[in-house]
Parts: sequence; C-alpha cells; structure tokens
Amino acid sequence: MKRLTIPNAQKVIIELQEEIRRSKDARYTHRLHAVLLVAQGMSSSEVAHLLGDGVRTVQLWVHRFKDEGLSGLKNKPRPGRPPKLSEEQLLEIGCALRSTPEECGISGNLWDGKTLSAFISKEYTIQLGVRQCQRLFHKLGFRYRKPRPLIAGTDPAVKEEFKKNL
Repeated sequence: MKRLTIPNAQKVIIELQEEIRRSKDARYTHRLHAVLLVAQGMSSSEVAHLLGDGVRTVQLWVHRFKDEGLSGLKNKPRPGRPPKLSEEQLLEIGCALRSTPEECGISGNLWDGKTLSAFISKEYTIQLGVRQCQRLFHKLGFRYRKPRPLIAGTDPAVKEEFKKNL
C-alpha cells in the first residue's frame, strides 16, 4: 500500500498543534493522549517529541493523572486580573454615556476615550487608560461616531458647492 503524505507537512503540523492548544476540549484530549502513550510504554521524552510538547509538561500531566485521576487533566479556570470597575459602576457609566459630558461635569461635547477616562477618574477615583475606555464603549454597546463638520447657516447651494471643491 502506498504511503500517504501531506504537502507542507511542517506547516500543517504547526497549524494543527496551535488549533489543539486553542480549543478547550482538544487540550484535554491532547493530555489524555499523552498519558495514554506513556501508559502504553513510551517514555515521556518520546511522547513529548511525538506530540510537540515539552518533556517536563508531559511529566507533569502524568503526575497529575496519578494524583488526581482524569480530573487532573481537565482545564482549570483561569481567573485573570480582577476588573477595576464593578457591575454597578458599569451600569452607572452606561447611564452617564446617554447624556452629554457637560451634563456630567466634564468639559467637551462628545464622549471619547479621554473624556470617559476623566469622568471615571473624577467619579470613582479609578485610573483607566484611553484605550481601555474605548473598549468600555464597545462593552457597553456604544459606538464612537465623530460628527462631520457642516457649514452652518448657509443655503444648500453653497453647501453643495463647498463639497464639490473639497
């Protein structure tokens, strides 16, 4: 029987390994395969080379399996950094964004990252960067839309002529 080959095998291997690492269930299955291969008699270095992991990583998986069973191989929660703003504060910020910055005691006509950062600093004494405040807009369901300048107080024919000259 003819041996099967995959074109660009090295690139495909890397893509498959990255996909395994990204998927929650695939990561658990990947650990199960590593422990299974060790249980079938392969050394941890052989398994590590075969699956593309570190030797120490495979050893840790085997030790966790010995100590905790299958639950030791499951994904554990990754808490991350706790949020600086509480859910209640986010709701208050959402209400404030429905009004103008001037009504909230901040100078400016439109909400943007800088004005929101100043508002949060003033109201809650919490320092957030401009980019983080821009993310808050999105999280709270708002979009930043900058108004286009218009020539105020002129007739429509002059406005059209001005647009043509731009």
